[in-house]
Amino acid sequence: MRAVVQRVTRAKVTVDGAVTGAIEAGLLVLLGVSQDDTTADADYLADKITGLRIFEDSDGKMNRSVVDTGGAILAVSQFTLYGDARRGKRPSFDAAARPEEARQLYEYFVDKIRAAGVRCETGKFQAMMDVELVNTGPVTILVDSRKGF
Repeated sequence: MRAVVQRVTRAKVTVDGAVTGAIEAGLLVLLGVSQDDTTADADYLADKITGLRIFEDSDGKMNRSVVDTGGAILAVSQFTLYGDARRGKRPSFDAAARPEEARQLYEYFVDKIRAAGVRCETGKFQAMMDVELVNTGPVTILVDSRKGF
């Protein structure tokens, strides 16, 4: 699994003009699922992301996690994180999981975030979504479960 994690002061997702998920301070997580991913990958990412110390402490150092700050997470499924544009100009998405498997692991990931005590809002799986955010810092971290094991 791959995630693009952005520290935000606010973020929201809309589908057909209706807000499906919105948070104030916290993390926007764009989550991609590959064909080879398992619940172990989702467990790793949920633990890593909820524990990422990318919020500033009283000394101005990035030393606090979303759990420490009482922030929320907005998790948005994004299969295009597995786009491969090495050949030609049109990306291939062959490495991305099929929708049925991706949905199951995405929902499992969201459940793991919530089980960690973090409020987790979502987009709408397989929908055309508009994502708005204010990335503060800016802080953007890439996390890949296959590079962490």
